[in-house]
Amino acid sequence: MTMPDADTTPAGGDADGPPASVRRAVQQSMERLSNSERKVARALLAGYPGSGLTTVADLAAAAGVSPPTVIRFTARLGYDGYPQLQRAIVHEVNEGMGSPLAQYGDTRRSEGEEVLDHAVRTIQSSLERSFSELSSWDFKRVVRLLSDESREIRVVGGRFSRLLADYLSSHLHLLRGRVQLMSEPGLERLAAIADAGPSTLLVVFDYRRYDEAVGQFAVDMKSRGSSVVLLTDNWLSPVAKIADVVLTSRVEAPSPFDSLVPAMALTEALIAALTDAVGDRGRERLERLEAFDPQARHLEDQA
Repeated sequence: MTMPDADTTPAGGDADGPPASVRRAVQQSMERLSNSERKVARALLAGYPGSGLTTVADLAAAAGVSPPTVIRFTARLGYDGYPQLQRAIVHEVNEGMGSPLAQYGDTRRSEGEEVLDHAVRTIQSSLERSFSELSSWDFKRVVRLLSDESREIRVVGGRFSRLLADYLSSHLHLLRGRVQLMSEPGLERLAAIADAGPSTLLVVFDYRRYDEAVGQFAVDMKSRGSSVVLLTDNWLSPVAKIADVVLTSRVEAPSPFDSLVPAMALTEALIAALTDAVGDRGRERLERLEAFDPQARHLEDQA
């Protein structure tokens, strides 16, 4: 992996750690930004990475703020000027350009390193980087949305990430009502779009290579007034352009195929936080579910 030039590291960053990430800096700064600076952050993330490779004036126009606000935002992130921020984005883009076929045979193992040892090292690093880059402000916002029982929740995933969508929706069913896992494109998704509105929350799992059908479904749901939460990789699904909240996870893997382990860990963290948020309501719902669960009754009879 090509390391960035020294001047792409934000002020205050760890020069001995992983390469600096503009996305990480933006996500971690959300809580301390002013309202106008937060508009710049959202505009940058919504069109990432292209939005950060335009001029200061273009980014300001996209955010609906003045150019000096963009400059203040850049400094708040710790970059010594807008050009330095752009160089950091270019590094991220270069690092992210890869497909399973392009990466096939590139194990990135140290000489003599066993596959299992390499897998442990890679997965641990991905987990640590994912959580260190996570915006606690956005994480808490997602938990608030998930715990709001006035909302109906729809959950959808892509080719592999549908596993995560299924996992989250199964736990949501245990803790609250009005949850639906979306199946393959068809009548069910069309009905969800027709029924959507401001009280609908769509949770999208979409990791590279991004699912066009999932992306279009998210756009259609948004057009009907739904709020959209996106869980994606550090390169950002196109759904980020219309998402209200974005949570990212690293996808580095010991094989040519992107890993969903960090994304699963993030999903587990959301479930844990949601359990705390719903409190006694979740416990009472579990009690009601178990009261009508044939398997639970069978175990009680055997006891």
